[in-house]
Amino acid sequence: MNFQFIISCLYFLLPAYFTNMVPPLIRRAGLFNFLDKPVDFDKQFLGKPFLGNHKTWRGVICGIILGMIIVWIQVWLYRFPAIRDISRIDYSRPDIWLFASLISIGAVFGDLLFAFIKRRVNVAPGGMFMPFDQTNYVVGAALFLTPLLGFNIMVWTTLFVATFLLHLVFNRMGYLLGLHKNKW
Repeated sequence: MNFQFIISCLYFLLPAYFTNMVPPLIRRAGLFNFLDKPVDFDKQFLGKPFLGNHKTWRGVICGIILGMIIVWIQVWLYRFPAIRDISRIDYSRPDIWLFASLISIGAVFGDLLFAFIKRRVNVAPGGMFMPFDQTNYVVGAALFLTPLLGFNIMVWTTLFVATFLLHLVFNRMGYLLGLHKNKW
């Protein structure tokens, strides 16, 4: 494994990173408040919130749209040899919009899945659930993309570990700068 391999893996997952990153930014900016409705419609499952009111349609819709926009940018950038050299897939493939949909929806699904699991094991929203708070969208993207692209254990292991470590570093910096409430 070399540095270019890691960069190519991170570039491949860029749409999922943006899908996961945009919901709190959109919320803090106060945008699209009309979509600030819980995905689970405040329903309970076995006496506990299904997901919790912090998982909203605003986050789901904005995340998926931004993830697809990132793929559109990757499609445009694919014309440049340096980008082709680091691309794990052919962004000129005819089913690229299926890829865009799957990686974006998969990232959201991973986040929602682990929110559901956290509620079952009594972890409050914002509570620590390592390593899945940092990587839930990687798991979701892998689940959704595997039928289309197959499963490459080296790529997904690299993405899981790199995402976990990068998330810890950037969240710690955000915490020290007063941008995050939690160190993780």
